[in-house]
Amino acid sequence: MSAHGFTTAILHSDRAKPIEHGALHKPLHGSVAFEYADARDLARVFQGELPGYSYARQGTPTTAALEDKVTTMEGGFASVVFGSGMGAISATMLALLRAGDHLVSSRYLFGNTNSLFTSLEQWGVDVDYVDATSAAEVARALTPATRMVFVETIANPRTQVADLAAIGEICRARGIVYVVDNTMTSPYLFSPKRVGASLIVNSLTKCIGGHGNALGGAVTDSGLFDWTTYPHIHDGYRKGDRSKWGVWQIRKKGLRDAGASLAPEAAHHIAVGAETLALRMDRICANALALARYLESHPRVGAVYYPGLESHPQHARAGALFRGFGGLLAFELADGIDCFEFLDRLRIVVCSSNLADNRTLAIPVAHTIYFEMGAQRRASMGIADSLIRLSIGIEDREDLIADFRQAVG
Repeated sequence: MSAHGFTTAILHSDRAKPIEHGALHKPLHGSVAFEYADARDLARVFQGELPGYSYARQGTPTTAALEDKVTTMEGGFASVVFGSGMGAISATMLALLRAGDHLVSSRYLFGNTNSLFTSLEQWGVDVDYVDATSAAEVARALTPATRMVFVETIANPRTQVADLAAIGEICRARGIVYVVDNTMTSPYLFSPKRVGASLIVNSLTKCIGGHGNALGGAVTDSGLFDWTTYPHIHDGYRKGDRSKWGVWQIRKKGLRDAGASLAPEAAHHIAVGAETLALRMDRICANALALARYLESHPRVGAVYYPGLESHPQHARAGALFRGFGGLLAFELADGIDCFEFLDRLRIVVCSSNLADNRTLAIPVAHTIYFEMGAQRRASMGIADSLIRLSIGIEDREDLIADFRQAVG
């Protein structure tokens, strides 16, 4: 981060570099191609020897401004943005892993990430899924072929909190790339660099964009990992500033080859949405805690999963790591109450699949976003058929609680 506070730094980040005509926002650059008067300069840009833009699939001035903003938020070295959060994760795996490598992943994993890792196994990458709330479980899973450990800060949907700091120490000692998905906390609530993350993933669609109007993702290099020790950096990228090798390969072999490019219009929406991240997250966290306490006290609710509750198994850990407990909340209704009928009775809360929108959203997990995973895998993650996931928004708290009161009866 800069010397300024979080929101001040984000609000004024575009002005850190010259902007055309004195605009306060970096304008949209829709061009796919870029001209160079000196052909040698074009060659130097392609070879990474000169800053610039070669083709919009690898970035534009608009996406570069967003990358600077994300890097500032995460206190990192450099960032690459993508067309979605899954694009960011997929491109990173494509760029850094090879057949025969071993990946250790949290068992409590977002459904699409789980699906991607299943594909990695089909392509020859060995994947072990462990209980990442215990660093000892992660350590036991490591092998000489382990190249990467992947965890989420707060697991979607059951809200398990990984043992982030201890896992970071293990990865640092073993020279393993440590990837932390910060989507459910956001850079405002948590800085994965503090726990030794090598790479930080954010779905920009969620907290950072915040308004449910643009897809995007990002990978930030924290600057902590020594890429000279990583065996899969291609010879063509082993030149120049060694600290850039990893992020350069992610941009070239990940973003370029996968084609998961972020459009300038979406980048602009996300950049503007990021300006109010701190304000929105403070409100969302307060609403989520109030609603979690209400639901936990209700006799017709069987279980509530929210790190802000003292009953949560990782409550103390979350309190020590995070500025707030986030907007992800899940609960199970008491036996005999139909979750679909309950959802249909909600009036303010929207039955929808996104996360970190300004509106509160609800979805029956087992029947929708985790349906393809199958019953056995859902059971291993503690996902009951009656589980409802909530993404808490910025509505007036009293209105939210009143809506749940009338729906649960």
